Amino acid sequence: MAFDSRHNTLWQSRMLSILRIVAALVLMQHGAQKMFNFPPMGGPGPSAPYVIASMNGIAGILETFGGFAVLIGLFTRPIAFLLSGEMAVAYFHVHFPRGFLPIVNRGEVPVMLCFVFLYLVFAGAGIWSVDAVLSRSRKRPQP
Repeated sequence: MAFDSRHNTLWQSRMLSILRIVAALVLMQHGAQKMFNFPPMGGPGPSAPYVIASMNGIAGILETFGGFAVLIGLFTRPIAFLLSGEMAVAYFHVHFPRGFLPIVNRGEVPVMLCFVFLYLVFAGAGIWSVDAVLSRSRKRPQP
């Protein structure tokens, strides 16, 4: 079955939206753990209190609220740029000191998210996004 280019482009944009949504949901879980200890991290004893004015505090804000903005596709390119950088910092600050390879230092998620968000900087949000709705409304002729 052959697809025409219009059909192919439509599915590419849909799948871009799905990639954006899934990446944002994964990131938001990490932010929610940092900020609200939900879902609970487990392990013995209570978790450390959340401190906004800390590296972990800033990461929690970026991951939770930046992740939500990416989830709905609002200001996707600039926020994805920030999140890509945050994931790179997370990898090199937290994971890399534990070992060279991501499989050894448990840094696979930050590495993948870094490059997914970097891709979104260039690809945009996709068809199912607030950015797409705003773009369509700007292109409509005004009466």
